Formats: sequence, C-alpha cells, structure tokens
Amino acid sequence: QVHLVESGGGLVQAGGSLTLSCAASGRAFSAYVMGWFRQAPGNERVFVAAISGSGDTTWYGDSVKGRFTISRDNAKNTMYLQMNSLKPEETAVYYCATARTSWNLGSPRNYDYWGQGTQVTVSS
Repeated sequence: QVHLVESGGGLVQAGGSLTLSCAASGRAFSAYVMGWFRQAPGNERVFVAAISGSGDTTWYGDSVKGRFTISRDNAKNTMYLQMNSLKPEETAVYYCATARTSWNLGSPRNYDYWGQGTQVTVSS
C-alpha cells in the first residue's frame, strides 16, 4: 500500500512558475517509477512526466518538454515537478502516481496508486 499526497498547486499568471511536490509513504519509494498526470474538467487524464526509481531516467509529454522538470529525492520520499512558462491551457488538477512497469508510461492505466491531486490555475 502506498499513500501519495500532492502539494504546491495554486494560482499563477501565464508565463509564471510553480513547483509541485508529491510525498509518498508506504513501501520502498525508490523501488518504482513515478509519474505526473493532469486532468482538466471534462477531459481525460493526460501524461505529463515520469521518472525512474533512481531518478536517472526521465520521460516527458511532448507539450511540456523544455519547460517542466521532474525530479525526486528518495531520502525524503518525495517527487517534484518544476513547471516554468505556464500556459492558461495547462490549468488542471495535477496528480502523482506510482507506475506498475517502466513501459507504457503515458497511459494512466499503467499506474496503480494515485494522490488526491492539486489544483493548478494559470490565468491569462
């Protein structure tokens, strides 16, 4: 069993930055790949980024490459998402999750444990 809690969301102007955190408790944090997804009202949950257990390998959705950075601190059981140059269309609830495998990371079906989400609102 894994318990995930996101934090760091809020209201930011377009072009601004936010850093989200995902605190994990439960089984060995460093043992599994983790990811970030976002979901706007009426839309499907969309892949944002993922990171390997060691933190050495990262994956990004095409729309956030070069602007978002995923990282983790295994000593603190915490994962982060640094978001720069935010756009209004990126307004959504952001979720962190643990992956079952290290492939097909873009599909939410590959993730088992999810946090409750944190709201990010980007104003124009």
